[in-house]
Amino acid sequence: MKHLISKNEAFKFQTNIRVRWSECDRQGIAFNGSYLEYLEIAQSEYFRNLGYSIYSLAQTGFFDTVIVNVELSFLLPVKIDDILILKAKTASMGTTSMKFEVHIFNESNQLTTKINAVYVGYDQNKQVKKHIPADIRHLIHTFETDGLVLSKDHLPDLKKHI
Repeated sequence: MKHLISKNEAFKFQTNIRVRWSECDRQGIAFNGSYLEYLEIAQSEYFRNLGYSIYSLAQTGFFDTVIVNVELSFLLPVKIDDILILKAKTASMGTTSMKFEVHIFNESNQLTTKINAVYVGYDQNKQVKKHIPADIRHLIHTFETDGLVLSKDHLPDLKKHI
């Protein structure tokens, strides 16, 4: 069962990046594979904003994810040296999965790209899906509902793994 977190299009998190040459084709336009890197940047910075590194936390075995689905909608091209605004949110969570959305805007605040991704909680040792821990669910839900980042003191299981 999926739980809708954010009923509106509001994004409570954003980060900026610059399009680099290595992400572009010969015409200086970002090629489609670059957008998966933009998704990765948005996801890692989103969770860093919540107070932890997804990479470090995955190493503990407490919380890790794998991506199982990505949908990209290209609306406007982005080019070398463009500053991009990556707006990200967790739109919904199920027992083992979460839907993560990223909207990419250019400096003129035009929407260039929509990315919808589904991540599944993952047990690296057993190589099977895993429930999203209650502390992670609470942390994300509070941020997406109220814009608040909870102190680790309110998240005892997560605190043990940081």
